Amino acid sequence: MSAVAYTLVVFVLLTAVATALFRDVLSAIVVFGAYSLGMAILYTFLLAPDVAMTEAAIGAGVTTILLLLTIARTSRPSSDRIFERVNVPALVVCGAFLVVMLATVLPATEAVGDPEAIAWANPEVTGYYIENTYEDTGVQNAVTAVLAAYRGFDTFGEAVVVFAAGVATLLVLGREVFA
Repeated sequence: MSAVAYTLVVFVLLTAVATALFRDVLSAIVVFGAYSLGMAILYTFLLAPDVAMTEAAIGAGVTTILLLLTIARTSRPSSDRIFERVNVPALVVCGAFLVVMLATVLPATEAVGDPEAIAWANPEVTGYYIENTYEDTGVQNAVTAVLAAYRGFDTFGEAVVVFAAGVATLLVLGREVFA
């Protein structure tokens, strides 16, 4: 992976930890939106545009808007002391989770983009898809063939989720009165 990808991973990890640590709901929502946007950019960088668009639309867009609308209707307690704003038990849990994730994910990142990485994955299944995609589906692009043919129900499910989130957002925003 390149320096840009590592920078994105660090950004995503920092925003994830910050989201869990902030006790101020508005701060947590804003940082969560940044986390989700960072994930969308990372998915784009890792050549998964379908996942990136879903993450940007649902995670960074719809979820952030709905959460902000929710806190607009509630009151927020104010506190100036840092220890009242940071959740210390959450810091410990996030730190432990971060250590476990780094120990398990970092060795696998070396295989991303490596032409020899097919042995790292399941070579029989990967080999089958590479050899039979064009004959089975008639589609010239292997990624499109896998998404449309082999993962058709999954792709349809993703489209239904995006559509349902859009309809729900329009319903909520249609009833919302901004004064």
